[in-house]
Amino acid sequence: MFLTTVLLRKRIPGKQWIGKYRRPRVVTLSMKQAMIRRLEIEAENEYWLGRPYLTREQEYKHNTEERHAKWEAFKSLTKAKFPEHRYISDHLNHLNVSKKWTS
Repeated sequence: MFLTTVLLRKRIPGKQWIGKYRRPRVVTLSMKQAMIRRLEIEAENEYWLGRPYLTREQEYKHNTEERHAKWEAFKSLTKAKFPEHRYISDHLNHLNVSKKWTS
């Protein structure tokens, strides 16, 4: 398709680097080397992630105390921000001043 546009001297519609009918970028040697470097880094990361320091048995519940401590700290922090309970009897208690009981 791009060959026909070049041969027939038609132009690429709109911006030439974006869109559906964009001009493809030329892949340079430095781009290939950068891609190879990134793939090597990813392969090394996969290698080290595939060999964990702890076994599954060692890792199972190894930090429950720390997690519970963090959870309790979070709960106390949210409780400190939360206002105290209010009851309707406290709000309407001033109405009972002139209340007379009849028997």
